[in-house]
Amino acid sequence: MTTAIDAKLAELGLSLPEAAAPVAAYVPAVEAGGLLHVSGQLPFLDGQLMTGRLGEDRDLDYGQQAAQRCALMLVAQIRKALDGDLSRVARIVKLGVFVNSAAGFTDQPKVANGASELMQALFGDAGRHARSAVGVPTLPLGAVVEVDAVVAIHS
Repeated sequence: MTTAIDAKLAELGLSLPEAAAPVAAYVPAVEAGGLLHVSGQLPFLDGQLMTGRLGEDRDLDYGQQAAQRCALMLVAQIRKALDGDLSRVARIVKLGVFVNSAAGFTDQPKVANGASELMQALFGDAGRHARSAVGVPTLPLGAVVEVDAVVAIHS
């Protein structure tokens, strides 16, 4: 599956970033009971954090791109946690998507599609997942989106 995922990334014109180090007192991923819990990931584009608030100084397209960038970082963290073996991914179980939103912005589910659609493109049916998409008034470091994940894995 790793080869298929690498091929799909190339087909989409994307590549996995280096898995980011934690910025506080937590670990990037914890494996327990056949599930890999991946800490919230922030969006980086060309080495720069994507910041702002949707509905204020950023638009829906920017938010969707940021969510996709978060998903790429999630896959990078999953790959690192599984010692490079993405074939151990049985299913993306759930994504939690947090969107830095102005009070009147209500398109959080559309923003979250940036992450969801990438997971489905990379993992096929195993990438279809449950999801939360929540608007928040601020995120760490001013990020526009943050996404965490629960992933079922083969032992």
